[in-house]
Amino acid sequence: MPPASPHKPGGQPPAVAGIPVGPGSGEGWRSGLFDFMDDPMNALSTALFPCLTFGQIAEIVDDGHTTCGTSGLLYGAIAFCIGMPCLMSCTYRTKLRNKFGLPEAPAPDWVTHFLCEWCALCQEYRELQHRGWDPSIGWQGNLAKNQMRQQAMVAPTNQRMMA
Repeated sequence: MPPASPHKPGGQPPAVAGIPVGPGSGEGWRSGLFDFMDDPMNALSTALFPCLTFGQIAEIVDDGHTTCGTSGLLYGAIAFCIGMPCLMSCTYRTKLRNKFGLPEAPAPDWVTHFLCEWCALCQEYRELQHRGWDPSIGWQGNLAKNQMRQQAMVAPTNQRMMA
């Protein structure tokens, strides 16, 4: 039986059995593969330095276990040596999809990265942004930002007026 379309006419994706329930599951991709002009600065930096965009994505997807620099260097080395950085980047698309319960769309991850490497990187970067992450500040920067946000939302302690 062919897989169901990820979108209903009303814009909401249907609930699909077998997809793990997690943050954002069932929502689908929030930006399209070719919507790279939604963030023209990221599109330009990805066209010039795809290793930078990949490193930023990888650091967030790996929960800070690998740094942007390390991932970017590995990506660049693979691109330089064999000219196929998609061998590495498609695995991170899979990790990103699993992290947010996203469908494997519009094509299998390896096909998406093989045919549209820069578009796929831009889409993944935007997806992280739409889900509250800022890849440009790294894992630690995002943790600090979220911690400050939580502190700002804490109710004030009991106060007394002195006369």
